[in-house]
Amino acid sequence: MYIAVCDDQTEELKDLTELLGAWETDRGTPVRVKSFRSAAALLDAARHERFTLYLLDIMMPGLNGMDAARELRGFDTAADIIFLTSSPGFAYESYSVQALEYLLKPIRAKTLYPILDRLELRERRPQEALTLRTGGAIVRVPFSQLTYVEVNGKHLYFNLADGQVREVVGSMKEYEDTLLTRPEFMRIHRSYIVNMLQIEELSPAGLRTFSGRELPVSRLLYPQLQKDYMKLLFERREE
Repeated sequence: MYIAVCDDQTEELKDLTELLGAWETDRGTPVRVKSFRSAAALLDAARHERFTLYLLDIMMPGLNGMDAARELRGFDTAADIIFLTSSPGFAYESYSVQALEYLLKPIRAKTLYPILDRLELRERRPQEALTLRTGGAIVRVPFSQLTYVEVNGKHLYFNLADGQVREVVGSMKEYEDTLLTRPEFMRIHRSYIVNMLQIEELSPAGLRTFSGRELPVSRLLYPQLQKDYMKLLFERREE
């Protein structure tokens, strides 16, 4: 794992780094850790490096951790985010950036280590993926990286979190069963199926993904979409 740790308090940054080092020694799992004293410095690095996990203090001078997380989600929807704070006041807001956890300070091994154990186990498992035939090639697209599918005539466009688009000749029916049996995918319009974990903002007027795409939502489908979206977020938090 490659972990970015951001906290403006030197002593807390040191303690957290030592906790991560102790977990690495205890589990025998290689961990790279990069520390930052400001959210701005973290964002500069994140645009050039791919971190597995961000440990973000929320209350920092200048750009706070919540605002930094929103910017991160504009170009990195794959990494996990754990917020660190002395106040529970931002807990609900953390859902909007798909935060994995929200930990109250002081951070202890008994609260942090089980989370790291789960992430390490997940990394060792092969990612579940959708198999596509496109341009004469067979491509595997991890479900976690698929933002939405759009149909236009006899062409399907599989839009990925990193901005790539895989074009396939076919019909939506060929992929509906595979996608819609997964709890994170839902039809939002006759032309779109979306990964709800990639939604940054949802309203009756439509939705915006973390990659910045604006998609229409059917008036008839919106009530169920809103219900399933909130249910999914709460279930992910409980996990």
